[in-house]
Amino acid sequence: SSGINAEWPLRPGFLDHKTLYYDTDPFLFYVMTEYDENGLHMVGYFSKEKESSEDYNVACILTLPSHQKKGYGRLLIEFSYLLSRVEGKLGSPEKPLSDLGLLSYRSYWSNTVLEMLVSYVENSNESPPNLTILELCDRLCMKKDDVISTLQHLNLIHYYKGQYILCLNEQLIEQHRKSMSRRKVRIDPKCLQWTPKDWSKRGKW
Repeated sequence: SSGINAEWPLRPGFLDHKTLYYDTDPFLFYVMTEYDENGLHMVGYFSKEKESSEDYNVACILTLPSHQKKGYGRLLIEFSYLLSRVEGKLGSPEKPLSDLGLLSYRSYWSNTVLEMLVSYVENSNESPPNLTILELCDRLCMKKDDVISTLQHLNLIHYYKGQYILCLNEQLIEQHRKSMSRRKVRIDPKCLQWTPKDWSKRGKW
């Protein structure tokens, strides 16, 4: 649509590591807006290839500078992984990430991995709890490389008696809970009304 093409030039204005293509047909765009008495106002968006050989769930993601530091970037990332879950795929953003993008994703991945691990430990009947990396990937819809890099970043993965184990300490759990208490807005999966399409069969659409 003309609206999408009008927004497309916004990207290179803020992301100098991206290449500008004027053909928007290979991409889907998910736009986030604020609503007030004057109508809808764009605050950010992410684009996604209709057919990605690497199963990237984000090609480009942007929060407008005037709306940064409000949690919108995290919401966009969270939404992209919800779409991957509905598609039944493990998602990952297109690489390389910008410096700001890496910080945003690392923060999201860290909170998401910790949220899953803490919940699993608290609800597991096993002693000790037993959760593999691949199971963690499936639960989070995250690619293995992203999960492992996050565990290493959090210093959670250790080599012990011939195998790798995950170690959670109370200090890290408490820091995570404080961080999550500040997240006032989350994506509610029950509100999603979306059906994935197989774009390789585009003749049918």
